[in-house]
Amino acid sequence: MDDQNKNLILATALSLVVLIGWFALFPPPVPTVTDPNAEPTALETPVPSATDLSSPKLADDTEATEKNTEAGRVIINSDRLTGSISLQGGKIDEIFLKEYQVALIEGAPNVKVLKPKNEIGSYYAQFEWMARKGIESEGVPNRDTVWTVDSGDVLTTSSPVTLSWDNGTGQIFRQVFSIDKNFMFSVEQSVENSTYQTISLTQYGRIARHGKPDDLKNFFILHEGAMRKSEKERLDYTYNSGFFNDNSFEDFEKDPDWGDHADALKIENNGWIGFTDHYWMVMLIPDKTTSFTGVLRHNRPKDIYDAFAYIPSIEIQANSTQAIKTDLFVGAKEWNTIKEYQNNGVEDFLDSIDWGLFFFLTKPIFSVLFLINSLINNMGWSIIVLTLLIKAVLFPLAYKSYVSMAKMKELQPEMEKIKERTGDDRQKLQQEMMALYKKEKVNPASGCLPILLQIPIFFSLYKVIFVTLELRHAPWIGWITDLSAPDPSSILNLFGLLPYAVPELGMLSIISLGILPILLGISMWVQQKLNPAPTDPTQAMIFAWMPWVFMFMLGTFASGLVVYWIANNTITFTQQYLIMRSQGYKPDVFGNMFSGFKKKITPDKK
Repeated sequence: MDDQNKNLILATALSLVVLIGWFALFPPPVPTVTDPNAEPTALETPVPSATDLSSPKLADDTEATEKNTEAGRVIINSDRLTGSISLQGGKIDEIFLKEYQVALIEGAPNVKVLKPKNEIGSYYAQFEWMARKGIESEGVPNRDTVWTVDSGDVLTTSSPVTLSWDNGTGQIFRQVFSIDKNFMFSVEQSVENSTYQTISLTQYGRIARHGKPDDLKNFFILHEGAMRKSEKERLDYTYNSGFFNDNSFEDFEKDPDWGDHADALKIENNGWIGFTDHYWMVMLIPDKTTSFTGVLRHNRPKDIYDAFAYIPSIEIQANSTQAIKTDLFVGAKEWNTIKEYQNNGVEDFLDSIDWGLFFFLTKPIFSVLFLINSLINNMGWSIIVLTLLIKAVLFPLAYKSYVSMAKMKELQPEMEKIKERTGDDRQKLQQEMMALYKKEKVNPASGCLPILLQIPIFFSLYKVIFVTLELRHAPWIGWITDLSAPDPSSILNLFGLLPYAVPELGMLSIISLGILPILLGISMWVQQKLNPAPTDPTQAMIFAWMPWVFMFMLGTFASGLVVYWIANNTITFTQQYLIMRSQGYKPDVFGNMFSGFKKKITPDKK
């Protein structure tokens, strides 16, 4: 077996092993569905320590169950959100995204991010006070307090809403809700103290989630669960200037302490805390100049996940008013929108998107992809243009590789002479081969380098396509209406020509090949034909099966990734063909194609 064929087989086998391993480690995600018979439950009241809130504990008492009689609601109707605020507890507990539907079918409902307590999977945010000094605990509003609308009938981008509650002992509590053009609420909590004594209060924001999300992916490549960001504290891992603490829903369940005690962390300026899903998130963002205690907790008996942002206690002098402002993000994880918030002071907010361990590749890859898409407004064509750019960046390495491969072809006769001359003396064969490579300035391993470089790029692009919202429901051409999903066409009904739908096949869905996977296999097969089939029967068999193995393996991957792979194969073929021609080697592509049909390669008989 000559060294050129060895290198090609090594590179191809390596790629195949990596892809098989990837497919085995990261199978298609299986959604977790909430039990439809489950009932929403009440929540426990968290109580921080009496000192600096650095180690809050949980109280034994539970809050009252949601009253049967609806206390009333304030309608939300902003540029991009609709929903309502419950006057009972002042909860933001119903949010729909105007521009996003749950599925790509006509009449599909809008995505609902937050849900009231009387719905399965309830999920909401609220802002509360705790008494510290000079006021009884009954003198602060609780989660059953019914607020009064002071001003504003509907919360819109241009019209805030003010709620108030008078405790009857000299203090009036107010909440002023406002919302911007995208997904950010601002909630100003104020206390008017009309008594003749100083009072001390602690304010905190809370995000409560009953159970796991219905569409939980449980996918290793994607983080879903809680997230905290701190500028000063070193947490679980670091991937840029800030420090982040990610806790999946499994982390909540595995940690024995979180069932009875809260997991608290002192967060310095420019921090945030909340929950992130695949495409949506809810984050509390206290004033960037304020330090706070970020608390995560899982109430196991009631299966409730909590995220708290405790603001340090404040002193409210007699006959004075104090206010605290907290922002709340409720919406879609749009790269450009989140970037705008980051530019306006929410530090490292782009890292709420899960860029993964290859963040140094995924971030710039998506930035370029987003820029291209902003110019041509089609993610499919943008992926192809991105592939062209990646190939252009890697072209110097590819050029050296293909030149070396062309020279190896030219050296083939000389290499055969060396084999005949050295016979069974393997050491002498290797010495003369290395001398020949050195004389002709050929690197026999250079053909592997471009393939090795493709592996992290392939994984990073897979991460980008799977994680980022911009690929969700993004169309390309014709039947490809969602680049984040597999090709919906199927060879089992002749790509829609036969009048029946393809049934769900489970693990056997790999045989339901669409048009894109088939084109992928063909592109790999054509690329192989730049070189004649190996004379060794084993090598020939491996090469013959390789394109079709990849075709089936990638058939269930996101269409956007398959589009990238087809474009990459096509560009690689073109580059290699032109470079080999420039070096005097003329690949007989059509001859190599037809040679495979003329005779069947069989092992030599002895």
